[in-house]
Amino acid sequence: MTKKFLLVTGMCALLLSTSCESKHEKKEKEVAFLVTNPVVMDTTITKDYVCQIHSIRNIELRALEKGYLKAIHVDEGQTVKKGQKMFDIMPNVYQADLQKAKAEAEVAEIEYKNTKMLADNDVVSANELNMSKANFDKAKAEVALAETHLSFTDIRAPFDGIMDHLHVREGSLLDEGELLTSLSDNSKMWVYFNVPEAEYLDYIMNHSKESAKEVSLLMANNKKFPHDGKVETIEGEFNNETGNIAFRATFDNPEGILRHGETGSILMKVPYNEAMIIPQKATFEILDKKYVFVIDKDHVVRQREITIEAELPHLFIVQKGLSTKDNVLLEGIRMVKNGEKIHVKFEKPNVVMAGLDMYAE
Repeated sequence: MTKKFLLVTGMCALLLSTSCESKHEKKEKEVAFLVTNPVVMDTTITKDYVCQIHSIRNIELRALEKGYLKAIHVDEGQTVKKGQKMFDIMPNVYQADLQKAKAEAEVAEIEYKNTKMLADNDVVSANELNMSKANFDKAKAEVALAETHLSFTDIRAPFDGIMDHLHVREGSLLDEGELLTSLSDNSKMWVYFNVPEAEYLDYIMNHSKESAKEVSLLMANNKKFPHDGKVETIEGEFNNETGNIAFRATFDNPEGILRHGETGSILMKVPYNEAMIIPQKATFEILDKKYVFVIDKDHVVRQREITIEAELPHLFIVQKGLSTKDNVLLEGIRMVKNGEKIHVKFEKPNVVMAGLDMYAE
């Protein structure tokens, strides 16, 4: 009796287990996978380019005369004003040359006046008067030259700017042309960045020449510079090695945040009209190629290669491979196989897009 009871109990348990498994399999087969259509819309993407930041004026200050550096009136990193005295080169020799030139000019002037008086009385010829006048003019030119050499010993700032590193110290013996320091005018900054040929052509063909393109600057600390700049010029030739061409944007720098030699990234907004957009999560990659699963009218999964033109946060702009009528598998990509028939649930593209973190306009 006990064996008979156990046998009946076992059969019941087996039937119950088989029934549960059958229901579970049936439930799995009836899982509806979410699909949607690509959507066409106007949008804007932000492209970034590594850039080099330069002062609008950055010059080297060099000694124009030989001599000992008598005094330094400024310090490294100091802001100087136009005309402010920066260096004194010992002027003794040049002062003596100026005094000598002035004395010779006075002698030449006296000789000229005496010769002119004689010429007026027809005592000497006109040629002698002209010779005397030429000697006087030459003496005056020597004075001007001596004054110029003397002025080179007094080095002043040619414009408002910030001093760089000092390359000499007081008492140094300077040679003609020796580097003293550098001076940067940081009121405005020129920012250079390289653009590939294809993007340059898009820019030239789509951008109005009457207005300058506005760009932003992302600094090295990943913070955005508070002022926008404008693309004002493009270099005349491409770099044959890189296939790039240099753009130059100008930024106002009233707070003096930017300095010569910094790096960063230029952020340029590029509009895309009637762009076909799909969520990035609907794609997968095989050997550097992008694919999606397209569901045909018989609900069969078909793998299809697509070409991506640009990338947005959580979205791709598709160049080719899809149409707005295609049903694209949105979720469960790893759960299906090419050629498999599945149950689907359609989700409108605007509902799908609303659930993504995106920027479009």
